[in-house]
Order: sequence, then structure tokens, then C-alpha cells
Amino acid sequence: MAHEHKLEIFRGLLKFKSNTQKIWGVLAFLTLVTAVEVFLGIIKPDWGSFLGMKALNWIFIILTIVKAYYITWDFMHMRDETKALRRMVVWTAIFLILYLIFILLQEGGYVFDVYKDGYIKRDF
Repeated sequence: MAHEHKLEIFRGLLKFKSNTQKIWGVLAFLTLVTAVEVFLGIIKPDWGSFLGMKALNWIFIILTIVKAYYITWDFMHMRDETKALRRMVVWTAIFLILYLIFILLQEGGYVFDVYKDGYIKRDF
């Protein structure tokens, strides 16, 4: 039994006639997001900071998450999976991202304190 794939992106705002057109549409969107990232990386605007990190870094993180979402949603066909499997994948990814952020903040704080105080507790 053949399974029909949904041929729209952006929650139904853009509809395509075939899978090939949908792939090209998603590829165009991902290319646009990547071009914005590269452009911002080249000009490096100084938009201040937010929550202890430069706003530009937050923009890069958000755009990377958007790209990862669309790659998973369309190219890995998560849209066509059951709700339970989608939640399992998303919740696991969110947990791992939060865990990695926690590790980054903990270790970054330690390294900052080492350089600020001018001594080394341990070699790493």
C-alpha cells in the first residue's frame, strides 16, 4: 500500500504538485537561511548582547535550529510519522541540547574563572 506524502511546507502556506517540486522548495528555503547566516557572518553587525551572549550568536543558533527542523521534518519525513514518534525524537533532541548547553556553561564558567583569577587549579 503506497503512502501519500504531504506536498506542502510552512504549515500548508506553500503547496507543490510533486515531491520533486517540494524538495526544490525546501532546498531553496534552506539555501536562503544559509545565505542569511553567511551574510551576517561576513558583515558581523554589533547588535549588543542578550542573556550574556551576543545577539548575533543567538541569531545563528536560532537559524541553525530552523534549518535542522526543516531538514528533519521534510527530508527525513518526520511529517509522515506518528505523533508519538515525532514527540520522542523532538523531546530527546531538546533534552540533549539543554544538557549540552548546561555542560558548555559549566565548563565555560570554569575556564573564565581560571583566566580571570590568573591561576590554574588543574591542567586540562
